[in-house]
Amino acid sequence: MILRLTVPAAIIVFTAVAAFAATSQFKTTISGQQRCVASNGIPDHATGKFPNAHNPNSIRTQNTNVCIPLTPAKGNKANPVRTTGIALNGVLIRPGTAGHYDPNARKGHSQRPVSDWQVEGMFAGDNLGIDNNNAHVDKRGLYHYHGVPPTLVGVNGDTQIAWAADGFPIHYIGDQARPSYMLKSGTRLKGPKDPGGAYDGTYVQDWEYERGLGNLDECNGAMLGGEYVYFVTDAYPFYPRCLYGTKITNIR
Repeated sequence: MILRLTVPAAIIVFTAVAAFAATSQFKTTISGQQRCVASNGIPDHATGKFPNAHNPNSIRTQNTNVCIPLTPAKGNKANPVRTTGIALNGVLIRPGTAGHYDPNARKGHSQRPVSDWQVEGMFAGDNLGIDNNNAHVDKRGLYHYHGVPPTLVGVNGDTQIAWAADGFPIHYIGDQARPSYMLKSGTRLKGPKDPGGAYDGTYVQDWEYERGLGNLDECNGAMLGGEYVYFVTDAYPFYPRCLYGTKITNIR
């Protein structure tokens, strides 16, 4: 297994993307004790069509500049994050959504915080217009990943596909990495702010962490080659929803 644990001082890639009139631009540099990734947010692979029947948003170029610790340190506290990190191609990773259960919305969910039931992106993929790389576009035109992007898997024989916001790498090794989350048993409450029905994965609150169920911790992390790393997995939570690093970059 080959690990990409160091990055050259600068990597610049320009790749045409046929789905829209823009090209991918990203650069990784080392500055002091930080690894910085600058990107226009356009992926270096083809995307689905945006807007589409389930997503009204168009892809727009961004001004993304993310700096993370070059030598991360692991703490003992799992810190929740909205943005997990940034892929090696400069695309942000945001596994969560802004959608919540809303009985008055046409799709049954909206971005109004009318309930505590947060829509899980990968299980609501059809309703969010997610493409074949498990990504879609938000209101500001930001293309971002919710699950494993097949186009990035195994590039140059490497397993790393991203950097987490605390500086640790994120790898994909298929079913060798097994998350420790499971669906809750029984049914949800039913009421004005509760959807009812069986716990089926539609909402983040359908899931619970059970230590030792898989071989990954609460933040989808484990030791690999003598180092602590995170994993993107084919099952929930897909990407880490929390990070153990002592210094975490707030990526927006």
